[in-house]
Amino acid sequence: MSAAGARRPRPPRDPGKRPAIETTALFDRDPAAAADAPRPAPIVGGTVLVLLRAAATVLWGAGFLRVWPRIAEEAGVDAGTAEGAAVLGVLIGFGAVWLGVLIVFAVLIWRGSTTARMLALGWTTLTIVAHAIAYFANGEEITVRTTLLTLSLDILVLLALSSRPARTWSRARGEARRARRARPHAGGRRRSARV
Repeated sequence: MSAAGARRPRPPRDPGKRPAIETTALFDRDPAAAADAPRPAPIVGGTVLVLLRAAATVLWGAGFLRVWPRIAEEAGVDAGTAEGAAVLGVLIGFGAVWLGVLIVFAVLIWRGSTTARMLALGWTTLTIVAHAIAYFANGEEITVRTTLLTLSLDILVLLALSSRPARTWSRARGEARRARRARPHAGGRRRSARV
């Protein structure tokens, strides 16, 4: 072969780069994070975003209360009667419970709970899918006045909490908690099993 037609050797692959499609074998290669490692930015951002999502729930609820008489009329409920007040009370109750759940999720995610992180990923996925179905099937508008704020926060929460640093840090915190529970108590005495 001539010098012009000779093939150059390929440079070695950069081990820091990953293929576009990750196989499950790559998840086993997550770098181990120390239990006392600083909180990664995706956890901090995810916690702040969950709290912003809670604030958006309050804003959405305030907007809902403003248009409640019109919604009640469309639903065939008289907003001024006891029945209308009961329906509104149930809806406000659901909103308050959801607000509490979001605040608890934020605190637990901040502390490194993998379960809370996974539940937050689950509800954000469900709400994003519900918004997509409502948009494509029912033609529901996604505007600043309706669901754009909550939908965008859900997408950002999903992106932040599904990152590799968030996963490895939460996993390390959970393993450290389990190890602390398994250790004997002070003085070297183990807890005796009750029979």
